[in-house]
Amino acid sequence: MRMLIQWRTLFIGIAMVIFFATTAMGAKTHLKMGMVLEPPHLDPTAGAAAAIDEIVYANVFEGLTQIDQNGTVQPALAKSWDISRDQLTYTFQLNTGVTFHDGTTFDSDDVVFSLTRAMAKDSVNAQKGLFKTISSVKKQDSHTVIIQLKRPTGSFLFNMGWGDAVMVAKETVQKNKSTPIGTGPFKFNKWVKGDRVELIKNKSYWGNPAKLDKATFKFIPDPAAAVNAMMAGDIDAFDNFPAPESLSQFSANSRFKVVIGNTEGETILSTNNTRAPFDQLKVRQAIAHAINRQAIIDGAMFGYGTPIGSHFAPHHPAYVNLTYTFPYDLETAKKLLAEAGYPNGFKAAIKLPPPSYARRTGEIIAAQLKKIGIELEIVPVEWAQWLDQVFKKTDYDLTIVSHTEPMDIGIYARDRYYFNYKNAKFQALMKQLDQTVETKKRYALLATAQKILAEDAVNGFLFQLAKHGVWNKNIQGLWANSPVQANNLTQVYWTK
Repeated sequence: MRMLIQWRTLFIGIAMVIFFATTAMGAKTHLKMGMVLEPPHLDPTAGAAAAIDEIVYANVFEGLTQIDQNGTVQPALAKSWDISRDQLTYTFQLNTGVTFHDGTTFDSDDVVFSLTRAMAKDSVNAQKGLFKTISSVKKQDSHTVIIQLKRPTGSFLFNMGWGDAVMVAKETVQKNKSTPIGTGPFKFNKWVKGDRVELIKNKSYWGNPAKLDKATFKFIPDPAAAVNAMMAGDIDAFDNFPAPESLSQFSANSRFKVVIGNTEGETILSTNNTRAPFDQLKVRQAIAHAINRQAIIDGAMFGYGTPIGSHFAPHHPAYVNLTYTFPYDLETAKKLLAEAGYPNGFKAAIKLPPPSYARRTGEIIAAQLKKIGIELEIVPVEWAQWLDQVFKKTDYDLTIVSHTEPMDIGIYARDRYYFNYKNAKFQALMKQLDQTVETKKRYALLATAQKILAEDAVNGFLFQLAKHGVWNKNIQGLWANSPVQANNLTQVYWTK
C-alpha cells in the first residue's frame, strides 16, 4: 500500500513538473507567414519588388529612421537628430552598441557608405529619387553623421525610413541578395527557393529584442492554396490574403481574426505613354471613360477597395476625389477613339503579373474595353518576367499592378520610368514640392499634382488596394494597415 502511495506521489510530482515546465515555456515562438510572391532577391537597396521589403524591412535591415504602423517617422539606428534653421543640415546621433549580424560594428562609416552607394550614378537602387536632394554625407565622429541637403526637403526624414534607405555594410553588401546581413532583431537563416525564407531571432540585438524565436515566410501564389493552408494550420497568418472571396469563411471561424485595413497600393492600369496608340491623349481618355471602377472592385476584389481617380491614397489628408474626371460613359469613349483615328478600335496586349488582383482585374478590363472596340490579348507573366519586360525594358502596351510605395506620386516626374510619361509642368511641380516644408502648402501642391495626372489620363486609375489580414486569433502585434511595404514582426507574439 505504501509503495502504491509512493508511486502515486511520484506520478503526481512528474505531472506537476511537466505542467509547470509547459507553463514556463509559455506561448509559441514560431510564426509562419504566408506571402503571395517570392522576392527575386533579399536586398531592398537593389530591387523594386515589394516582396523584398515584406520580408526584410525592420526585421533584418534598419535605416536611420523607421516608419511605424501609423505612417509616422520614428527613430531607428539614429536615436535623434537636429535640423538647422535653414533646414539644409541634418545632424544624426547614432545608437551605440549596434552590430551587424556577422558581429561587425555599425557606425558612421556605414551610414556614409550606404547613402553614398545609393546616390551613386551607377546605383541600382530602385528609389534613387529619395536621395536626389542630398548634397553630402559626412562623418563627424564614430556616432555622429552630418547630411547636407541641396534644398529644404519636407519628406527627408520619411524618405530615410524607406526600405531602399536601409543601412548596409561595405564588407557584406555584395552578399545581401542571397544572404542578407543587417542590424535588425531577426537574422537570415535559410532560403529554400520556390518555398520559403526563414529568419531567426538575433540574440545580440542592440534594441528591444524580438518576441519570436523564428519566422518563416511561405510563398503561396494560388488563392485556393492560401485558403487551404490557413485552414489546415500550415501557416499562421497571411498579412495580404489573396482570396477576398473567402474572407467571410474566416470571419465565421472562431480560430481566426480578419482585419481589413488600408495600404499605399494604388492599383492602376499602367500605360506605355510613348507607344502608339497610347501616346494619344484621346485614346487614354477613351479608356478612362470605358473603365467601370466599381464593377472591377466588386468583380475582382469582392467589394474590397476604394475607387481612385489619380495616383494618390484616399486615406491621406491631401487626397482629392477625381474619380469623376472621366465618368463611365461608353458613347463618349467611342467618340474619343474615333476622333483619335480609331473608329473601329484596335488590338493591344495586356501583361498581367501573378497576384490575383492583377489577373482578375485584367480579365474584367479586357471585357470592358471590348465594348468600345479595343481587343486585348491577355498575356500572363511571372514576376521576374514583369520586372524585366515591363518595369525595366518598358516592353508592353498595358499592365496592371499595385504601387505600394508610400507617397510615390513623384515617380511621374522621373526622367526614366516605365510609364514613359513626360510633363514639364508636373516635373516643376515636384521640384517645388521637394522644396516646400509647410504642410498646407505641400497639400495644395499635391492636389494640383493629382489633377494633372488625372486630366492627362496617364494611367487607368482603378482602386486603392485594401489590406486583407487573416491570422490566428492568438497572434498579436501584426499591423492592420500597410503604410510601407512591410511585414514588421518586431513586436509580434503569440498569446498562447
